[in-house]
Amino acid sequence: MGDATSICVIIQVQPISVIFSIPEDALPPVRERLKAGAKLEVRVLDRAQKNELAVGQLDTHDNVIDTTTGMVKLRGVFDNKDESLFPNQFVNVRLLVDTVKGATVVPVAAIQRGTPGTFVYLVKADDTVEVRVVELGATDGDRVQVTSGLQAGDQVVIDGTDRLRDGAKIRRPNASPRATAGPPVAAAPPEPSSSRGGARAMAAARTRPAQAAMA
Repeated sequence: MGDATSICVIIQVQPISVIFSIPEDALPPVRERLKAGAKLEVRVLDRAQKNELAVGQLDTHDNVIDTTTGMVKLRGVFDNKDESLFPNQFVNVRLLVDTVKGATVVPVAAIQRGTPGTFVYLVKADDTVEVRVVELGATDGDRVQVTSGLQAGDQVVIDGTDRLRDGAKIRRPNASPRATAGPPVAAAPPEPSSSRGGARAMAAARTRPAQAAMA
């Protein structure tokens, strides 16, 4: 191993390991799941995070935390039968630690932070907004779990929040302009055609029905 004049280096590719890092604050839940005997799923995606390259499982984690970055290394193992993973390849890794069932989730864009703490602009029946303090749980991509403060079916603003205040009037997408007291309300852009999209621009976005939130 220490011979600088070696003829070649042999690298195993089937199975192959992927080394990745997570923040030290995220390590305790991973350790708890491993101690309980869980097999944690690891998914590998390409650089653009559009194509899934392989699915494997977490093998182990480092025994020290990097004090300069606050990160700890983990190792995922993959069969790599189709050789989609190549040594020294750059990939993005998603580690499934736990699944939260029956959770109320909202878009991450709805979450605001300020003097009240962590809050959202909740849309009321008269199209005015109310500052509602919430507590957050697991985050999965563009969704975040709300453990208290909201119920499934509540509507929250996901865009234009910088122009809102408690009690402000909002206009929903595609709604015709109407005279309102106070400062003018900007026209809202059209509602996205994607099935995952919600109402945007100084308007309420429907919270998705209670569903699994992963971390």
